[in-house]
Amino acid sequence: MGQSKDVLVVEDDREINELVGAYVQIAGFEYRSALDGASALAEARERRPSLIVLDLMLPDTDGFEVCRKLKNEADTAQIPIVMLTALSDEEHQRKGRECGAADYITKPFDPDVLMAAIKDNASGNGH
Repeated sequence: MGQSKDVLVVEDDREINELVGAYVQIAGFEYRSALDGASALAEARERRPSLIVLDLMLPDTDGFEVCRKLKNEADTAQIPIVMLTALSDEEHQRKGRECGAADYITKPFDPDVLMAAIKDNASGNGH
């Protein structure tokens, strides 16, 4: 029996977090939530989700820093990260790729694009 696949949604806006969570569940994954960077790091280290959907503008730190920390730790380095953010310019997208994000989706987002990114990236994680 395989381990259940779960997706950690890191987004400080509760409504957006829950909306993304609904799409995560439609895509067939268990939904977990974090509202800030510190909670996201703790949750990722403890549970090692199949994938993380990460906002960049968090109240305590930015998503790039969360991404860098996770990618630099052996236990969490293999977790795919999909950035979901209002920051749409090339500079931010480049920074997202540099810190190890598997995908970069801008808000407002197309739910089909988000669900495809979740399915494509979570399935390759080897959990």
